[in-house]
Amino acid sequence: MIRIFLRFFRRLFSVRRILMLIGIILVAPLATVFIANHHIDKASEGLTWNDASTIPSRNVGLVLGAKPGNNYFNRRINSAAALYHAGKVRWLLVSGDNGNKHYDEPSAMQRALIAKGVPAHAIFCDYAGFSTLDSVVRAQKIFGESHITVISQKFHNQRAIWLAQQYGIDAIGFNAPDLSESRGKYVRFREKLARVSAVIDAKVIHRQPKYLGSSVIISPTSEHGCPSSR
Repeated sequence: MIRIFLRFFRRLFSVRRILMLIGIILVAPLATVFIANHHIDKASEGLTWNDASTIPSRNVGLVLGAKPGNNYFNRRINSAAALYHAGKVRWLLVSGDNGNKHYDEPSAMQRALIAKGVPAHAIFCDYAGFSTLDSVVRAQKIFGESHITVISQKFHNQRAIWLAQQYGIDAIGFNAPDLSESRGKYVRFREKLARVSAVIDAKVIHRQPKYLGSSVIISPTSEHGCPSSR
């Protein structure tokens, strides 16, 4: 009986089987990353623009948050202001993290846009944009916008557009300038993992935003989109 068990054990855990198992363990994550990135790239093909003069006009531009003052933040602000001044969006919805009183991306974006000549009444703030999914889905569920222009770097816009499609939102993207390969390599690596997470969120667990809340109507009759006291 013991001999039979040992023979079975040796067959089960032969060198070949062990090597195959190791190969699967190593290849599966890489294949998942490749498939997620390819899928998102294809889904957003032809839906992003670099030139404000050629992008279609829409009512609302959704500006995705970044750490205030860093290069991604500054370039998104410049692009959002350029899009507004070109008449390609009527309002800007700035969406980012305001998880505590010491960190407030939307208010920083609002101040930066005003400094670029965008009037305060044209800016609306979403203080619960804790992730790209939250920002995109809340644009529809809270602010009532199902046709949006997302403003961020191209790699980020592609993921946001793909997420929008999964939740029944029509989105295009206006690409802010990216950083160089050497300066942006960490963010680009993180983006590959974020795309896997996005696929799991949207396709597997059907995740919803962390917070919803009362509706806000983006229109000329709205009092103000960004309360001054936060």
